[in-house]
Amino acid sequence: MKERIQKLGRFLSGMVMPNIAAFIAWGFITALFIPDGWFPNETFAELVGPMITYLLPILIAYTGGRMVNGIRGGVVGAIAAVGVIVGSDIPQFLGAMIVGPFAGYLSKQMDRVLKPITPTGFEMLVNNFSLGILGLILAIISQLFIGPVVAGGVTSLGKAVQVIVDAKLLPFTSLIVEPAKVLFLNNAINHGVFAPLGLEQVQSVGRSIFFLIETNPGPGLGLLLACMFFAKGAERQTAPGAIIIHFLGGIHEIYFPYVLMQPLLILAVIAGGAAGVLTFQLLGAGLVATPSPGSIIALLAMAPRGGAIPVLAGVAVSTIVTFLVAAVIYNMTEAKKSLEESVESVADLKGKKADVIKKIVFACDAGMGSSAMGATTLQNKFKKAGIDVEVNNFALDEIPMDTDLVVTHANFQARVLDRLPDVEIILIKNFVGAPEYDELVERLK
Repeated sequence: MKERIQKLGRFLSGMVMPNIAAFIAWGFITALFIPDGWFPNETFAELVGPMITYLLPILIAYTGGRMVNGIRGGVVGAIAAVGVIVGSDIPQFLGAMIVGPFAGYLSKQMDRVLKPITPTGFEMLVNNFSLGILGLILAIISQLFIGPVVAGGVTSLGKAVQVIVDAKLLPFTSLIVEPAKVLFLNNAINHGVFAPLGLEQVQSVGRSIFFLIETNPGPGLGLLLACMFFAKGAERQTAPGAIIIHFLGGIHEIYFPYVLMQPLLILAVIAGGAAGVLTFQLLGAGLVATPSPGSIIALLAMAPRGGAIPVLAGVAVSTIVTFLVAAVIYNMTEAKKSLEESVESVADLKGKKADVIKKIVFACDAGMGSSAMGATTLQNKFKKAGIDVEVNNFALDEIPMDTDLVVTHANFQARVLDRLPDVEIILIKNFVGAPEYDELVERLK
């Protein structure tokens, strides 16, 4: 069940993650040029509406369709998204997430039927006209039915969320968000749930607290600080480096293994997350767009004019609360297993031949955060050792089929094998200072 949820979450976030730069650009334009922005400008502020109404949903739909059926799926997904947009009066991010993959799926099934029966020499004609006709049909259906239905659902959801906000119950979302993050559902939660809600809220009040709930680096910082002072062994030694990567680099996955080693620590991050959300809510904190990655630098960059202090206050409170609770847990208990003992590999490194390794992939959920860091770490170690082996980072669902060896977190083993059943996998549980890195270097040397 966890793997299925991760896969669904990966798909949802996969439609947003490649387009984060567009969201950030829109966020900067909003923060700078709207009437309450840093440099109000009526001319430049005219960019805000078209971007959130047309550009961002179409990009999401195109990406979703392309994930299913390549460029053809992306094109017909974008066409269908226009129908959804025209058929409603709200920004259609959720509608784009629905019609994009759906259009891609229909185009894929259509291609399977038409390709075998298309006469030689008529391929381009059939491909273009079939896709155009499908786009026509989907655009009309989306405008008449899907757009209005999704708009009604979003409006109802928005009212329900507003009830939660008005009742001051938003901090209780940490009971779900923090455990889900540790199970590597962070991207799904942030980009699949909170991003659409946040963008809707920005339209009405100019900022949104939803952009701060999952991305808040405070709980992770507090946990790692407690680990640095009260833990033992490798956990304590690796914590300082993890703090820099987490807080400044925004790679939250770095602290998840510390929680998995000592499950009671989930109480610390839940308490810190709830305290942070409560502080954000009391001080009226919010961002103008989703910060990605969840670095303190990104949070401050996406803060509206005059909004930095409430953001910093919420992060500070969540850090302190998490630190205090984690300190008590560390002093009362001992970790179930050490950092070294928690690492399990499906392959015996010393029992494999190094000469068959030509291409190594470091994989993570989105293919951007922890995997990029891990690939860089491995490449640097290889370079120092004089090893000429290609190392790249990819999302789990995009690992190249000619990969010889995959390095990934232990939670993702099943998903890697689902794509490449026979590939060798090295499983790690700590992204900083994992002993498997050096073992792999020695093996390849």
